[in-house]
Amino acid sequence: MTVQLLHVADLHFGGLADIRQIEALEHMIPDLRPDAVVVAGDLSQRARHGEFQRARAFVNTASDTAPTLVIPGNHDVQWWWRPLVPFGKEPVYRKYRHYFGDELAPTLTIPGGAVIAAALTSHGVAWGSLTTNVLRGEISQRMGLAHWRRAQQRIIESGADVVLCGHDHQEGADVLGGKVVVSTAGTLSTRSRGTRPSCFNFVTIEPTAVHITFFRWEGERGRFRASDTFAFGRGQGHAERRDAAPVTSG
Repeated sequence: MTVQLLHVADLHFGGLADIRQIEALEHMIPDLRPDAVVVAGDLSQRARHGEFQRARAFVNTASDTAPTLVIPGNHDVQWWWRPLVPFGKEPVYRKYRHYFGDELAPTLTIPGGAVIAAALTSHGVAWGSLTTNVLRGEISQRMGLAHWRRAQQRIIESGADVVLCGHDHQEGADVLGGKVVVSTAGTLSTRSRGTRPSCFNFVTIEPTAVHITFFRWEGERGRFRASDTFAFGRGQGHAERRDAAPVTSG
C-alpha cells in the first residue's frame, strides 16, 4: 500500500507564527489529500492558552481532511514549573493536555495497517533532554537529541521505516544508519534558518520507496509550491538515498 503524510512542525502560534502561511496551508490540505497529518511539536511559543486555542483550531481544520497526530515540542511545555516539581510531568504539560488530550506519545493506525507512533522528547528546560531533530542541522550544526548517539541507535533498532521530526527550523531529508528515512520539517513561523523560505514536507511511503517533497513558501504569490523531491529506496531493512529531483509546476 501507499501512504501519504502531511508533515508540519514548529508552527509557534503566538508572536512568531506567520498567519498568512498557516491559512494558506489550511486551504491546501483538502487538495493535498493526505492519509494523515503529523504535527511534530512546537505548536505554541510560550504554552499560553490563546496560542493553544489557535493551534487546536488548526488541528481541527486538518482533521476535517485526515486523521491528525500531534505531539508536544519544547515550546509547548510550561518549563518554569520544573524547579518546583523536578520529578513530575503533570504541571508542565497541563495546558497542552487540556487542548490535545492526556496522551503525550499517541499512536495512529491508518487503514491498511500503517502505524504512526510518537516518541516524547520534549521536556522544556530539563536535565539531559531537548527536542528533536534526529540528524544534525545543516545550518545550526546542532543535534536536537540529548545523548544523540544512543538515541539514534535506538531509532535504528526500533524497526521504524520513516521518522518525522522538527525543531531545527530547517527542512531536511536523509537516511539514518542506512535503515531509517528521516523527514525533518521546517517551520511556518518568521524564524526560518538562514532566511530561507518557510517549508513543510509531504511524505509518500511506497512498498519499495519513500519520497519526500518540500513545499516552500512563495511570499509574492502568497502560496506554498512543491519544490525539491528526495527519493529513497527501501526494503528488507535497508534504505538508501537517490538523487533529488526538482518539481516543476505553474
